[in-house]
Amino acid sequence: MSVQLKLSSADDLLHQIFGVPVGDLYTAAVRPDASPALSRALELRSFLALAEEQVARVRDRVHEAMAADRDMDELSAEDLRMDAQWLEAALDARDGYRAALDDLLRTMPPPGQRARTVRTMQPTPATVLPSAAPAPKRAGAARARRL
Repeated sequence: MSVQLKLSSADDLLHQIFGVPVGDLYTAAVRPDASPALSRALELRSFLALAEEQVARVRDRVHEAMAADRDMDELSAEDLRMDAQWLEAALDARDGYRAALDDLLRTMPPPGQRARTVRTMQPTPATVLPSAAPAPKRAGAARARRL
């Protein structure tokens, strides 16, 4: 299944901000006039969807292992420790992607407004100084240190 079709916890927020469903955002992101913020937001959303899928898989595996109708002889403390480590890693990734996406959405230009390129003016000399006499040969030379 394509990551574009996977659900994520950020889908409603992205829909609110950009005004169209997430599937349409992916279509808009490949257009030449797509904003860089939209492309970055969808990239983070894709990573978030994958991390959330990992969290769900581990959660479901633990629930299955701990089901009341399971034979207790099938329980493995080592497997549960590994699942706990995997869950911790997946939750850390999810939290990181969600924080990065929230930060991007908070700081990006409003949808429909492209970020403007800032032009800087090159300073131009107002006056040309007359040429001066050549500098003495030792001008600007560092003095030797005395010990």
